[in-house]
Amino acid sequence: MKLLGIECATENCSVALFEQGELLAGTAQVLGRGHAEALIPMIAALPGKGMAARIAVSLGPGSFTGLRVGLAAARALALAWQAELLGYSTHALVAAMARAQSGSQPVSVAMSGGHGEWFLSEFAADGSMLVAPRSLAPQVAALEFQSDLVAGSQAEALVAARGNGRALALLPDARELLLLEPAAFTRAVHLEYGRAPDARLPGGLLP
Repeated sequence: MKLLGIECATENCSVALFEQGELLAGTAQVLGRGHAEALIPMIAALPGKGMAARIAVSLGPGSFTGLRVGLAAARALALAWQAELLGYSTHALVAAMARAQSGSQPVSVAMSGGHGEWFLSEFAADGSMLVAPRSLAPQVAALEFQSDLVAGSQAEALVAARGNGRALALLPDARELLLLEPAAFTRAVHLEYGRAPDARLPGGLLP
């Protein structure tokens, strides 16, 4: 059974195709913008144009636009291929990548957010989530997240703000998807933006 992984939550847009627990092919592009233009050609360049019986897509938190692009593509392909659609946490993937490099230990995940804030979460040594992702100002994050190991795009900044710890500057990568435990995947595919949208409806209501 083949699995297509799609990761668009951050500036690192990546896709990967797996079969029987092995990576067949994958690619990643660090983009400022342009996920919508890049994603489908990246999938089409995979063996068999990426066709798979299962599709796993990042649910966030992360970029509003990137997450929506990834989910829209995943849903369309799942419908066209009659594939099973699954979701996973972007932060869980980053934490798994960090543990793969540094061994089983607690890890804080610190990723770029909006309006100068960071997305922060905490994972135990076994990979279970201890603190769900939150959007925090850097100075608050430095006080509240104290795991020695910090991973993510803002890991170095968080360690510098705290004055202690070890940083792994990582971006989520679909090619590392099988580092996640099977329980990390969910059929409840709903995006987790990590903060309220910037847009407001008339009267100040959220969309």
